[in-house]
Amino acid sequence: MSKKFKTVAVGGTFDEFHRGHRVLLMKAFEVGEQVLIGLSSNGFVKKLGKPHETARYEQRLEELKAFLREHGFSQRAKIIPLNDVYGVTLSSKGCLEALIVSKETEPTGIKINEKRKERGLNPLQIAVIEMIPSENHSPISTTRIRRGEIDHEGHLLTG
Repeated sequence: MSKKFKTVAVGGTFDEFHRGHRVLLMKAFEVGEQVLIGLSSNGFVKKLGKPHETARYEQRLEELKAFLREHGFSQRAKIIPLNDVYGVTLSSKGCLEALIVSKETEPTGIKINEKRKERGLNPLQIAVIEMIPSENHSPISTTRIRRGEIDHEGHLLTG
């Protein structure tokens, strides 16, 4: 199967690595030959003001690498620390063609393209993945996992 894009980017905190993260990454590897994965740095996570504790960068990096190895994606992936929402997306050099985002992060993709336009760069294609629902049809999220509402697959843990 030929890929749609040579290089795509996807970013996230990837804390409590769950089914939604896997679906997002699988889409990135489905449409991109090479995938740049921006992983939020510890400093960036602090700035995001998440409503819960977040695992350290090193732990999240290991979980991400384990997923890549398990699916045979390691050779096609490059993980880079994200210190802001833009990462490498505003670089004039490089062959980045598309962004893979969730419905939740789609506004960030639009913001990235606005900044690219200001800098005279072509916009990136944006592929939007719907949020993955849990058993009760609310999206799977790290916050819900950390609260003990659901597990990493979206199964309910509380009544």
